[in-house]
Amino acid sequence: MARSTQRARPARKRRRAWLGATVVVLASIAGTASAQDLLVRNATVHTASARGSLHNADVLVQGGLIRAVGPGLAAPAGVPVVEANGRPLTPALFGGITEIGIEEVSGESSTVDSTLKLGEQPLRPEFDVTLAYNPASVLIPVARLDGIGFTALGAATGGGFVAGQGGVMRLDGSADPIGPRALFLRLGAAASELTGQSRAAQWMLLQQMVDEARGQVPADSPHALLTPAGRRTLARYLAGQGRIVVEVDRAADIRQLLRWAAREKVKIAIAGGAEAWQMAADLAAAQVPVFVDALGNLPTSFDQIGATLENAARLQHAGVAVSFAQRDDASHNARKMRQLAGNAVANGLPWADGLAGLTRVPAQVLGVADQIGTIEPGKRADLVLWEGDPLDVAHYAEQVWLGGRAMPMRSRQTELRDRYLQRNAQP
Repeated sequence: MARSTQRARPARKRRRAWLGATVVVLASIAGTASAQDLLVRNATVHTASARGSLHNADVLVQGGLIRAVGPGLAAPAGVPVVEANGRPLTPALFGGITEIGIEEVSGESSTVDSTLKLGEQPLRPEFDVTLAYNPASVLIPVARLDGIGFTALGAATGGGFVAGQGGVMRLDGSADPIGPRALFLRLGAAASELTGQSRAAQWMLLQQMVDEARGQVPADSPHALLTPAGRRTLARYLAGQGRIVVEVDRAADIRQLLRWAAREKVKIAIAGGAEAWQMAADLAAAQVPVFVDALGNLPTSFDQIGATLENAARLQHAGVAVSFAQRDDASHNARKMRQLAGNAVANGLPWADGLAGLTRVPAQVLGVADQIGTIEPGKRADLVLWEGDPLDVAHYAEQVWLGGRAMPMRSRQTELRDRYLQRNAQP
């Protein structure tokens, strides 16, 4: 084993040297139109689309978009060529439902913009966290190093069980979200302190908000819960213009949620869903996707008694669209998303569905599948070249391209590492 490891190290050094040379070439043309052009040659292209995985295939990128995918593609004059030598190429990965860019240090309130706390003020579905997004956040390069190219910026429940709106952010330095907004809610025991210590009250309050948004409660009623802007915002979601993402775990609460969604004809998705597998057939019939925490095994609350590592596999087997989301400190640990998907695969989820849960499925659920999530002509060239299996945390991303531009493969963490490695190397 020791000799094998020693033999592997020079090979890894050679690959890193190749990567460094490639980055230098791409960096030298940064800032020009050609910085969005390249040809990745001879890769194992995991398209995350109906074409599946293509061996010995090429991907041509021009103007930041994927122009062609297939074997034997010719590079137009002046377009850089990256030799993949059979290594995996995937779409850029989904970072989960996070607060990247609206939270820097969770313990320092001045750096956290994800939660609205207005005391006794009405619930505010119009609250939009994307307005506070900081594209220069130090968390973005950390996530990108692990192949993450986009995230669902989520509003955090704090002032009410209706948290507010978020959207999809590409981690390429862009300041604005892409696609439609999503509305974030929390149901169950975790939100009971926000609703009079009763989960039954959540349905009472939610129904009143629906009635207000539909004009069944006078705007000047002394008992109104929503502002005029809140009514207009909720009305859009009730009309199907955007998805409502609900953090909920208990099977009984999921059952009530499905009934409510069917009655009000709204598009929903579930985040967490520790006991979602118990409602798998109903979720599949209602075409409700689930963002699973695939590391959830032992329950951390009474709402998660039925937690199991086979949650994702059981849902997928029933026909539910499965993606992934973390519960704890998701922003600072976005790199663990590959671990979630790999863990689900280790517990019965097919490998292709594990990758889809990090690429195509979240893009579809969040309304941006026309732009990202698969390697297909016409999509943004958000790509990752891997040293090995992307769902195995023993392997790493060699290069990330977003919109065809090579992203710097460094972060504040790697710079600190290199600084102190150099200091320790001095005699």
